Amino acid sequence: QVQLVESGGGLVQVGESLRLSCTASERASDNHAMGWFRQAPGKEREFVAAIRWPAKATYYADSLKGRFTMTRDAAKDTVYLQMNNLKPENTADYNCARQLRPITSTIRSRDRYVNWGQGTQVTVSS
Repeated sequence: QVQLVESGGGLVQVGESLRLSCTASERASDNHAMGWFRQAPGKEREFVAAIRWPAKATYYADSLKGRFTMTRDAAKDTVYLQMNNLKPENTADYNCARQLRPITSTIRSRDRYVNWGQGTQVTVSS
């Protein structure tokens, strides 16, 4: 089964930026999606962003759109989450995940993602 490994998290101050990376151990089929989810202490895991392939469409949580940008480098089997102007409420453990044969109606649904990384911690201090 594919392994996903995240990196790039850390401790930053309000207003700073981070770029998270997620690398897959195996290439996915052409029809798939890679997503980012996060879970803050005491909160449920929530959708952050996703990119669908081969459509190359991106999706974002409404509260993050405009500050977070997701991209994919297919040649490196890697997706990225650029996080700008970070706020304390962005503090969470961030996981990447893969969904096979996604459709628009499932792209934001965490229960439709079948492969998950172990996570990378993002902490934003105020």
